[in-house]
Amino acid sequence: MTGSGSDQLKLEQFLPYRLSILSNRVSHSIAVAYGEKFDLNIPAWRVMVILQRYPGLVAADLVEKTAMDKVAISRAVSYLLDKSYVTRDEHSHDKRRWLLRLTPEGCEVYRQIVPLALSYERDLLEGFSEEEVEVLHTMLDRLTDRATGWKEMPPPIV
Repeated sequence: MTGSGSDQLKLEQFLPYRLSILSNRVSHSIAVAYGEKFDLNIPAWRVMVILQRYPGLVAADLVEKTAMDKVAISRAVSYLLDKSYVTRDEHSHDKRRWLLRLTPEGCEVYRQIVPLALSYERDLLEGFSEEEVEVLHTMLDRLTDRATGWKEMPPPIV
């Protein structure tokens, strides 16, 4: 079955696909580097980064900030608790929720991985001017804001 050129999906030009491929390649490369040394996977590392920046979050906050599903967050938190990289304290207003924080061991692992992650980012952006990087961040922010709005109202189906 063939259609006109305008109703064909060219996967290699489809922005969601391209963003996914880029994200997967970059995340995988960095994960290989820190995974071997620290025995961490991508979801666990993302949880650590968020908790370093925002200590005392609950799991639902992590879901929101990472755009990862609840199961992935739950597994990552359990793994980090087992490795003693994260601690949990009872929430003062809701006994069913736990406030999560990095332990000193978790902070040390974070401190060791950050230079590695930043070196990957520098290498990825090599050859881009400061202005181009700023434009890229602005465009990514706009795309993120647009996609975030889809939670409340899905995009129209044509």
